Amino acid sequence: MSSHKKHQHLERIKDAVQKSPQLDQSKKSDTIKLLEEWVEEDKAEGLLYQELIKLTAEMKDILAELGLK
Repeated sequence: MSSHKKHQHLERIKDAVQKSPQLDQSKKSDTIKLLEEWVEEDKAEGLLYQELIKLTAEMKDILAELGLK
């Protein structure tokens, strides 16, 4: 996956997290912080889906809505 494509996916996920009615503000903030850390550490590729699912069950629905499941 190209760097540009990864960035697009991550931005879509971040946007969906911010708009999610299933997550409270604390979970939204924690999730966004982790996403940004993973991007910096280049952990996002391959691990992103599994790590997000571990955070909260609601993330599975959010990722499915984005077609990233």
